[in-house]
Amino acid sequence: MSSTPVTDTVAPDTGGSLSRAGDLFQLLRDGKARTRAELALSTGLARSTVASRIDALIHSGLVGPAGEANSSGGRPPSRFAFNPAARAVLAVDVGATHVIVAVTDLGGNVLAEQRLAQDVADGPEAVLHRVVEEGRSLLGKAGRSASDLSGVGIGLPGPVEHATGRPVKPPIMPGWDGFDVVRYVQRSLPVPVLVDNDVNIMALGERTAHWPDEDNFLLIKVATGIGSGIISSGQLQRGANGTAGDLGHVRVPRGDDVLCRCGNYGCLEALASGPAVAADLSSQGVPAAKGSDVLRLVGEGNLQAIHALRQAGRDVGDVLATVVNLLNPSVIVIGGSLGQAGEHLMAGVREVVYRRSLPLATSHLRIALSIAGDQAAILGASQMVTQYVLSPAAIEATLQAAG
Repeated sequence: MSSTPVTDTVAPDTGGSLSRAGDLFQLLRDGKARTRAELALSTGLARSTVASRIDALIHSGLVGPAGEANSSGGRPPSRFAFNPAARAVLAVDVGATHVIVAVTDLGGNVLAEQRLAQDVADGPEAVLHRVVEEGRSLLGKAGRSASDLSGVGIGLPGPVEHATGRPVKPPIMPGWDGFDVVRYVQRSLPVPVLVDNDVNIMALGERTAHWPDEDNFLLIKVATGIGSGIISSGQLQRGANGTAGDLGHVRVPRGDDVLCRCGNYGCLEALASGPAVAADLSSQGVPAAKGSDVLRLVGEGNLQAIHALRQAGRDVGDVLATVVNLLNPSVIVIGGSLGQAGEHLMAGVREVVYRRSLPLATSHLRIALSIAGDQAAILGASQMVTQYVLSPAAIEATLQAAG
């Protein structure tokens, strides 16, 4: 996994200052091994200052020995590097009908993972209780204890006020509106808990792992619902109330008579989501009840299913053409369960986006399928936590607490 971070929550920015051990640590987060002398040379700090700060970081476990440098005479100097195995992160992806719980290290490497069948409509206490219990079990399977846990990252399938971690009027999550997710989880796991919309963390995970050099990036999730995670100028965009990127309720012209569950007519989600495509097929006499049935039919070569999925791609592309003109991304990644159908959905998206967007906006635009797949949200939840707990201020607080 790439160590290139997306600026988020608490940015790992030293602000031109290296006055604290937490600031010096940011230079080591790239994983490159350095000697004390190399750090002193690159920072301009006195060797004694560098040595004391490195010693504090070594004592915390966040920095460890990484071999020896070549000697120019005398004893070879020791090298030091970031130790991602020092702590663990609990990463959680809550979907409409599933929960994925994973334990990662601070580098986003998955140490243990479990996928559970769980309906988000069962309510926050039922879902989060299961998350906590499974998280504890996975820590043990990964050879970690609760004391190793640095934080918990959770993605939810609806709008979230990121500052508080509370869902905001989520359409498919009865009982979740305003629920204090952070406090509930911290009753059992007293560590930092960060919560965001699932598509936001998918974008964070996909970009960090596979597109680290792309600062203007969109991830589109096409599944039970449809949404997007927007990274612009390297920063995740949540909007004023956490609803940025909610493409599912943008109107599509051909859907004037199609009622959406939000109460409006013609929403993209009512035409191109997994349940919508399945309903369309059923109306044509092809038995399909949900998105997984659509994928099965496409895999079997059913021409009606292939045509319906390609039309769903056109509908998504119809909305994305406007988004491309507005945001000018360099990469659009299609993810979610329907994205697993590969080129059929993608062909419809590309057909419309390249036809309707401005030529300059699409001159270097890449539209690709998700590489991370269902790991994107887990990687993003882990990244969300590490950006917070490895920030200069958080590192400094950790070192001060440890004395």
